[in-house]
Amino acid sequence: MALLRSCVVFALISTIIPVMTLAKDFVVGDEKGWTINFNYQAWAQGKDFRVGDKLVFNYPVGAHTVFKVNGTSFQNCIKPPANEALTSGNDEIVLATPGRKWYICGVGKHCESAGQKLFITVQPQSSSPSPAMAPSMVQMQSMPYSSKAIKDTVNYQLFFGVLAALVTLSFAF
Repeated sequence: MALLRSCVVFALISTIIPVMTLAKDFVVGDEKGWTINFNYQAWAQGKDFRVGDKLVFNYPVGAHTVFKVNGTSFQNCIKPPANEALTSGNDEIVLATPGRKWYICGVGKHCESAGQKLFITVQPQSSSPSPAMAPSMVQMQSMPYSSKAIKDTVNYQLFFGVLAALVTLSFAF
């Protein structure tokens, strides 16, 4: 009986761990980071932001800040109170809820004059890609290596997690 219980627990863990790894970290601006005179809307275009994913804002400490704002503050570059600023130079924001999200820099006129602002739409969490969301072979071939590698790693982890669960369950019964 204890062996059966252990096998079921292992099977559940083997299935859950790959699903938990589906969350992605998005480094805002990629190698450019959070900076002025960069097109963040072009950077965000085509990315699939999901609940559980993380935005990482990299910048030299003191050079920039990150504020989460609403749509009106985003359009008009209205800065919230200074105590709401993220200032570490390696700020991480977990996307906890679906919907529209807006971020601006609060230093000088970086938002107004240098376009240092980001708008994204976060989709609900997905435990596995649906056929409609799965990229086609043409899309996969046109993706940069790193994006394709991330998708392949997630798919392999999910496949082997389910396979391990099935093998474990078959031995249990």
